[in-house]
Amino acid sequence: MKVVAFNGSARKDGNTAILVRQVFAELEAEGIETELVQLAGQTIRGCTACGRCIQNKNGRCVIDDDIANDCIEKMVQADGILLASPTYFANVTTEMKALIDRAGFVVRANGDMLRRKVGAAVVAVRRGGAIPVFDAINHFFLIGQMIVPGSIYWNMGFGLAKGDVEQDEEGLRTMRVLGQNMAWLLKRIT
Repeated sequence: MKVVAFNGSARKDGNTAILVRQVFAELEAEGIETELVQLAGQTIRGCTACGRCIQNKNGRCVIDDDIANDCIEKMVQADGILLASPTYFANVTTEMKALIDRAGFVVRANGDMLRRKVGAAVVAVRRGGAIPVFDAINHFFLIGQMIVPGSIYWNMGFGLAKGDVEQDEEGLRTMRVLGQNMAWLLKRIT
């Protein structure tokens, strides 16, 4: 079994990645392979609404000069997917939004390729606005017929400067429980 995470933060290895690694620690303890894809420094463009994914039905976006198709392929090959984003003006980052839009259209155009996979959101936030981020990510999972495990609280951790989330004990515990629940679910459906 494998879970792939996509970190939509512009800061590589910042608070968002720290939270993802908390989830990963629990998955790895259960023998589940993990992979972290950091979108920081990568090129990913938004959807152009060309409709070619619907016409071609080849599991790929026609835009082939960025990392979107590699990400989609990793999603298809994985059993579980984490989408992680810091909170930018009460929403996901532009990189994460581009990934959601591009992958979402390709996935739906190709028979809901992620159907019944496990998906979970991870959100880093300074203070407020995290719930719309959490919702945006979960909307991607739910419209794709994916299964979303819960935790003891919404999957968010609080912090501003790099490493600040390590002081948010409830946020860290939320991520650990999310990892435990995701592992439990994966072992029952795969």
